Amino acid sequence: MTRRDDLLSLRQMLDHAREALALIGQRTQAEVEQDRITSLALTRLLEIVGEAASRVPPERRAQHSEIPWPQIVALRNRLIHGYDAVDFDIVWQILTRHLPPLVANLEAILQPPAPEPKEEEQP
Repeated sequence: MTRRDDLLSLRQMLDHAREALALIGQRTQAEVEQDRITSLALTRLLEIVGEAASRVPPERRAQHSEIPWPQIVALRNRLIHGYDAVDFDIVWQILTRHLPPLVANLEAILQPPAPEPKEEEQP
């Protein structure tokens, strides 16, 4: 996988995680649970975050140990294969406690490096 592909997967993780947080907004867990379309959308967004994480090569993952790669991919697998036994209390905890730091970490990774200051030319 090329560096561009790596960045695409990281960008997809970030975009979908942000979308999940925006979808929650200021709603409570009970409000989200009662809205089937929103709860299904949130579950799908987490699945996509996990799928994109699984596409990040091991070398890139090793460079960013602050990201819990195995847990993110495992969550995707659990949501996909255990769709009939999703515990929304756990999903809510992931959305509200673990997703904000993930977003911050991904933003830091994807932040372009600041340009180095140019030295003033001597006459």
